[in-house]
Order: sequence, then C-alpha cells, then structure tokens
Amino acid sequence: MKKKEEQKEKQKEKILIIDDEPDFMEAFRMTLEGKSYNVMTASSKAQAQEMVGLVPDIVVLGTLAPAGHAFALHQWLRSHPRHKDIPLMVIDARYEERSIKGWRRFEGMQLEAEDYVAKPVEPASLIPRIKCLLQEATRILKVLVADDHTMVRDGICAVLGLHKDIHVVGEAVDGQDAFEKAMRLMPNVALMDIVMPKMSGLEATKRICQECPQTKVLILTQYGEEENVIAAKNLGAYGFIPKRAASSELVAGLRSVGAGRYFPESFAEISAS
Repeated sequence: MKKKEEQKEKQKEKILIIDDEPDFMEAFRMTLEGKSYNVMTASSKAQAQEMVGLVPDIVVLGTLAPAGHAFALHQWLRSHPRHKDIPLMVIDARYEERSIKGWRRFEGMQLEAEDYVAKPVEPASLIPRIKCLLQEATRILKVLVADDHTMVRDGICAVLGLHKDIHVVGEAVDGQDAFEKAMRLMPNVALMDIVMPKMSGLEATKRICQECPQTKVLILTQYGEEENVIAAKNLGAYGFIPKRAASSELVAGLRSVGAGRYFPESFAEISAS
C-alpha cells in the first residue's frame, strides 16, 4: 500500500513556486495541492536554484526582493542547459511595488516566459493557465541524437526539424558524450547508434537507463543482428530501428518510445531466453 502511494506521488506533476510573500505562497500551494499537484516552494534565489535540481515540470517565478533577483533567477534558468526548457510562468509585483521587488522596464524587455501575470491575482484563477502550460510542455518531445557520423546526425536533425512536436536538444559524437549529455539535458528520448568510439551505444544505453531513467533509449543502427537487439532490450532500451527503415519508422518510433511504449510492439517480447 505504501509503495503504491509513493508511486502515485512520483507520478504527480511537480510545480515549483518561488515567491517571498508567505501568505500568497501558502494560498497558492494549498490551491495546487487541492488539484493533486506535487508542490515545492522557495522564497529566495539561492533556495530556488537548489530546488530546481528536483526537476519540476513547471516553475512559477513570483516576486523576490530586492528588485533584480527575480530577473537574475530568470536569466539563470533560461541559460542553464538542464533547466532552460522548463515552462516558466512569471508573476510580477503589484504596480506600486515594482521598483522594490518587481520587473523593471529593461528587464521586462528581456523576459522569456510561457506566461506572465501581475499581482494581485487569485491563485485559483491560475490553475487553468498552469494546466495549459503543462499540457503544452508534454506535447514537445525532447530528443538527443547520438551518432559518430556528422552527416548522419545532420540528416536526422533535418528530418526531425520538420515536426513541431519534436525538438532536438543536443547531439552526441560518442557513447560517453551521449551519457553525459543525457544527464545534463534530460531528453525524453536518446536516439542511439551502437558502434561509436570511447563508449559503445550499448554501454551508454545501460548507463542512461540506470542513472537517467526519465530518458528512454531508442536504438537506430545498421547493426541489426539478433544479439544486438536482445542486448539492447536487456540493457533497458525501449526500441530498435534498423537504419534502412529509418525514413519510414523514425518519427513513429520516437513518439512511441517518448510515450513509454516499446517500438515496435514486438520489441516488448524480446528476451535472452
């Protein structure tokens, strides 16, 4: 029973609220928790930078004194390779308080956020907007492309660039690079070649599946021997596509694996026995 409750808690979407007004933050927290969200809170820039390491699904950046701290945190989030794609809602200070803890005019010109509101605002009125941002974020599939051939990577990225719901967050030139970038960029899917220098794609798959479980691995390789398919499955990969079939199956495979389904479906039945 306890295990089931822990699993449910992990499945809840995580929201980080950053604000220095205790009453507003508490009301907002209770409202979100009433809608079954997992809520984390921070009341300073330093605390927020620590909490964002817990990988929230959305960040609500409210007011922070002194003026400039909210903007500095915004700049840090948007420039950080691991956090820059987290949806951001900015809640500005009341008009009369903006010189104390709000967004100054030159800062507002550099604002990069998915939504913006200003106090006073009722927390309940923000729920539909947050739900919208979360739905939009889950539709974007973040992909890491790992292949040691530049032309192959360029071709894959060109194809994926045609699809609005797929975003290539990084490219890796070998298995070690793939593992390190998966840990740093946290893609939904790592598209992995098998034969690469420094560390093989299979070893990178093993390490990613062990240490970065939110990233699913889809193998795309010209080495389609049965032992490679079995090894990939046993190491934790979610799919296997021969390069000869890439043009017709690649996008479908990424979407399927990104949704937590094996690709093709028969891949689920593969085992060493």
